[in-house]
Amino acid sequence: MGSSVRELAGATPATRDRYVDLLRVASLGAVVLGHWLMAAVTPDGVGNLLAVVPALQPLTWLLQVMPVFFFVGGFSHALSYRSLLRKRPEGTADSVYSAFLRARLQRLLRPTMVFVLVWGAAALLVQLLGGGGGLTGVTLRMVTQPLWFIGIYLAMVAFTPPLLKLHERYGWGAFVGLAGAAVAVDVLRFAAGVPYVAFLNFAFVWLAVHQLGFLRADGRIRRPALLAGAGLVTAGALVAFGPYPLSMVGMPGEKVSNMAPPTLALLAHGLWLVGAVELLRAPAARLLERPRIWRTVVAANGVAMTAFLWHLTAMFGVYGAMLALDVELPAPASAAWWAQVPLRIALAAALTAGLVAAFRAFERPAAPTAPGAPGASGTPGAGPLAALGATLCLLGVLGLSMVGFGGLLDGRTALLIAIPVSAPAAVAMTLGGWLLVERAGRGTGVRARIQRP
Repeated sequence: MGSSVRELAGATPATRDRYVDLLRVASLGAVVLGHWLMAAVTPDGVGNLLAVVPALQPLTWLLQVMPVFFFVGGFSHALSYRSLLRKRPEGTADSVYSAFLRARLQRLLRPTMVFVLVWGAAALLVQLLGGGGGLTGVTLRMVTQPLWFIGIYLAMVAFTPPLLKLHERYGWGAFVGLAGAAVAVDVLRFAAGVPYVAFLNFAFVWLAVHQLGFLRADGRIRRPALLAGAGLVTAGALVAFGPYPLSMVGMPGEKVSNMAPPTLALLAHGLWLVGAVELLRAPAARLLERPRIWRTVVAANGVAMTAFLWHLTAMFGVYGAMLALDVELPAPASAAWWAQVPLRIALAAALTAGLVAAFRAFERPAAPTAPGAPGASGTPGAGPLAALGATLCLLGVLGLSMVGFGGLLDGRTALLIAIPVSAPAAVAMTLGGWLLVERAGRGTGVRARIQRP
């Protein structure tokens, strides 16, 4: 792998925006580290350090960096889709859309499906053998929770073409429209008490952040300090005077979460983060000109999704081994607990590295069909077929993030948009949707530009 990383790094074009690659891997790395640090595991269950020590909740204003990842996604999707449009033969809009979906989702869905199938088989075996209690049961329920991020990202990819058109026509107006819709949803939610309307902000809030990536791609974020300041002041005012909690991540038992569903406060938080990272752009770009640092970023980006998918597996594996070896788990936030943190994180990192070595091959996208190859004219109805596949993947992944793999033999379900979904049904939707996207995008004869090292 070292030689391939060196070759990729050496072949980087001068026009490439290396800072975007750094932001992608740094944002995922921050999420992984945050999960490892905030998990308060005891023999009785799993809690959240932020609930044990509420004084730490302001740290989420720095460490809740998912908005940065979605912002970077908008930038990359704009480049990829425009590249396809420039190569589009006349009259093949459906094929372009399906090729775009396939290219963008390959690195997402191939490692995700491997994760889902491996964990699904392991969970079924454990429960057939009569296991599934204690920390094992908690692991089976929680290990799929980060998949919500995959589901939201799928929606962003699927909506890129129409939202990019809105951006090209209205610029900042398209962002303002989505942000205004998020405001309206929160007004209906908190002032009028309208039920279920809050879930619309899963779309409006995250797509608004994604829209900022389009603006970045066109060089239209010209005053990042103003953006950061406005976002920070607005988020502070909403938390101080509105119904919004201080924490920018979900907290156990809270009546209102800024994350699930997203709120206007989280959107303001996203504005502040985007402005802040843009302020760091110039010095970071100079740093990334150093070959060794750039090679590190290239290597990390090549396995980032695999590491994200398996990092909770590694964390629970470490805690499980400690319990099996009768290593004491100190009370969360105690002096002994803090002293143990470096060891637990180092062990989780080492185990994650082992899992990455085992599964990283699935993160490499398959080579696209060459123009002129058999089937290169595209699948009839490729666009609608790809859209249907992406929708099934979205619903399946979100459903699985909610229901987990616990209670497979008991028919455990979770509500997804008011519909009960079981883990087998969620896996079937995800797998079926992925196969539809692959079928629609294969043989289009269009090569997508993938914004990656």
